[in-house]
Amino acid sequence: MAAQIEPEGVTVTALLAALRRRRWVLILCAALFPIAAFIAAKQLTPRYTAVTTVMFEPTEYAARELQSILRDENTTDAVLASQIEVIRSLSLARRIVRQFSLTDRPEFAWWLEDAKREATPWYRLRDGLAQRITTISPDLAALVAPEPPAAVPPEETAEISAAEAVRDRLLVQVVRNSRVLQIQFTSEDRRLATDIANQAADLYIADQLEAKFNAVRRANDWLDSRVAQLRQELQQTESRIATLRASSGLTRGVNAGLATEQVSRINTDLIEARNLMATADARLAAARGGGGADLTALGASNLISQRAALDAARAELERLSATLGSNHPDVRAARSKVNDAQRAVGSETGRVVQALDAEARAARARVRSLEDALRQQEAKVNQSQTSEIQVAALERDAEASRSLLRAVLERSQQTVSQTAIEKADARVLSPATVPGSPSFPKVTLFVAAAVILGVLFGLLVIWFLEQADSTMRSGDEVRASLGLPCLALVPMLRRGLLGRHRVEDYVVRKPLSPFSESMRTLRAALWLGAEPPRVVVITAARPGEGKTTTSVALARSAAMNGERVLLIDCDVRQPSLGRIFRAEGAAGVTDLLLGQAVLERIIRRDHLSSLDYIPAGAAEIHSLGLFMSEAMAGLLDRVRRDYDLIVLDAPPALAMADARVVARLADATLLCVKWRDTPRSVVRNSLGLLEEAHARVVGAALTQVDAKVHGRSGYADAEVYHPRYGGYFRE
Repeated sequence: MAAQIEPEGVTVTALLAALRRRRWVLILCAALFPIAAFIAAKQLTPRYTAVTTVMFEPTEYAARELQSILRDENTTDAVLASQIEVIRSLSLARRIVRQFSLTDRPEFAWWLEDAKREATPWYRLRDGLAQRITTISPDLAALVAPEPPAAVPPEETAEISAAEAVRDRLLVQVVRNSRVLQIQFTSEDRRLATDIANQAADLYIADQLEAKFNAVRRANDWLDSRVAQLRQELQQTESRIATLRASSGLTRGVNAGLATEQVSRINTDLIEARNLMATADARLAAARGGGGADLTALGASNLISQRAALDAARAELERLSATLGSNHPDVRAARSKVNDAQRAVGSETGRVVQALDAEARAARARVRSLEDALRQQEAKVNQSQTSEIQVAALERDAEASRSLLRAVLERSQQTVSQTAIEKADARVLSPATVPGSPSFPKVTLFVAAAVILGVLFGLLVIWFLEQADSTMRSGDEVRASLGLPCLALVPMLRRGLLGRHRVEDYVVRKPLSPFSESMRTLRAALWLGAEPPRVVVITAARPGEGKTTTSVALARSAAMNGERVLLIDCDVRQPSLGRIFRAEGAAGVTDLLLGQAVLERIIRRDHLSSLDYIPAGAAEIHSLGLFMSEAMAGLLDRVRRDYDLIVLDAPPALAMADARVVARLADATLLCVKWRDTPRSVVRNSLGLLEEAHARVVGAALTQVDAKVHGRSGYADAEVYHPRYGGYFRE
C-alpha cells in the first residue's frame, strides 16, 4: 500500500477555507441565537436598578476615654467591607420591609407568588384529573394531584423571609481606590427600587448617628459616675489625713512639720550659742593670761582710762626721779600716785575677768540647755516619724485623686460639648433617581452575547462537521490520505447545464467545457508518467462513483485528440457500455473469452468519435475465471499492438474480485473517488486490495465535483474554477 502523507498542521488558511465552505452553518447559528435571545428577553419581567452614592468619612474623637468605645481607624479595605455588611445587615433589611410593607408584594413574598399557581391551566388540569380518578385509584390520584400552595408563614417568619429577599437584591460595592460606596437595589417597580436605595442610605447614616449618640451618652454616664466616685474617695482620704494628724499631734508649719521646724530652730540657736560660748571662753582666756593691752582689746573702757592714768603717773614719776632724785617728796608723792594707779588697774582687771567668766558660764549653760532641748525634740520627731510617713502617703493619694478628678471633669465637659456637634461618618453624595431603562434584561447585551455564543456554537458545529467528514474534498486530501496523486478533478454536470445532452456525450458535444478539460488533464497525467501506460483500468471503491462516465469520457477525449483508443467493458455484472452506445445484447468480451466470438466481430465504433469499444457481452457468473484465463492476457497483448490507449471499465474494487484481477493485467490503474461522498476508510481499503493484487495504482480522480462549491472551498486546487479562467472554457 502506498505510504500515506501526513497532512500539514492546521493553518489560518485552512481554517478560513473551512469557514468559507461551511459559512451557512455559521451564518445560521449567528442569526438564530440572537433571534432566540431577543424573543426570550422580551418574555422576561423587566427589573430596574437604582443607585445611591455614599461617601464614607470617619470623624475623630478628641476624648481619650472614648477611644476604646468609638476609636477611629484608618480606612482600610477591611473597614469598608465592614460598612458594606452593616448596610446589608438583616436588621436594616427588616426595617425596610416594615416601612414599605414588602410582605404584601409577591416580588418579595414567595408564598404570594406560589398562591398564583392555582389560577394556572396546568394546575387546574391536574386538579380536575385527580378528582376524576380519585374514585378509581386514590393512590394514582395522589400522584397526579398538584401540590397545594404553601400556607402563609407567621408574621416574623414572613418578615425575615422578605428581608432575605431584600438582601439578595441589595448590592453594595466600593468604587475602586476611593471611600465611595454605591448602594444598588433592584426591583420590578422602578419607583420602589429608588425609594429603597435612598432609604437604605438614610438608615445607614441614621444608625451611625444613633450609635454615636448612644456611645457618647454611655460615656457621659460613666464619667459622671466616675466623678462622684473620685470625689468620695478624695473626701475619705482627706478625712483620714486630718484624723491621723490630730491623733499624732502633727501640726504643719510654713515649710515642714512643726516638730521638724522646731528641731531646725533649736539647731540654729544651738549653733549660735556654741559660737557665743567659744567667743566668751576665748575672751576669758585672753583676760586671764593677757596684759593690759589684751584687756583693752576686750573693750573694758574703765580699765583703759585707768591704764592711761597709770601710764601718766609712771611717766611723771620717771620725769621727777630724773630731775629731783628718789627721795624728793614730789618723787615720793608721784611714786605713791603710781602705786594707787596700779592698785586701781588691778582691781578693774579682776572685775573684768570676773565679768568675762560669768559670761562664759552663761554661754555654756545656754549651750547645754539647747542641747537638751534638741535631744528632746529629736526624740519627739522620731516618735512621730511613722505617723508622718502615713500622712505623706495619704497626701500623695489625695493629690493623685485630685488630678484624676480634674482630668475626668475636663473630659466630661468635652463629651458634653461633643454631643452638640456630633455628625455621622458617612454622607450621601448623590441620591438615587428613578431609572429610565431596565437593568435586566439588557436586550442589547443579550443579543450581543447571543451573537457571540452563536458564532462560537457555529464554529463548534463547523469543527464537528469537519472532524466528522471523512470524505475526500480536494486533491490535497487525496494525497494526504492515500499517498496517491490526484490526477484530475472531474466536475459534476448539472441537469440545467446538460440540457438535452447525456453526461457521456458531453465531452464530445462541449469539447471546450471544464468537464472536457478535466478529461484532457487526466489523459495528460497518464501520458506524462515515467512509463506512459497503454492499458489503463478505471475502477472505484463503490458503485455510483462515476467510473464508467470517466472511462467513456476519457476514451472519447483521447480519441478526439487523434489517438487510437479502445474501451472495454469489464464490469460484466452491471454492464453499461451497451446502454451508453446503444448496443444492448451485442456480443462482447465474455463471448470472446469463451471462444464464442472473434475480436473483429465484437469491436464496435462510437458514432460520435473515432473511439472503438467492446461491450461486456453475455452476463457470466464465472467472469472471474474468464479474466484470469490466458485468453484475457492474450486479448490485451493483441490490442496493445493496434491501439495507443486501452481503457478497461472495471467493477468496484472493494466488493468485486474481477477488478483486482483486471488491474493486475493492466499497465496502470486509476481509482475514481466521488467528491465529498466516499469515506476515506472505504477508499483506503479498496486501495489496499488493489495493491495486494500487485496492481500499479498511478493515481486517483475526484469525480462529480461541484464546481461552485469547490471554487469557494479555499482549497488550492479550487483555483481552476475561479472566474478568471472563464475565458478558456466554453459551455
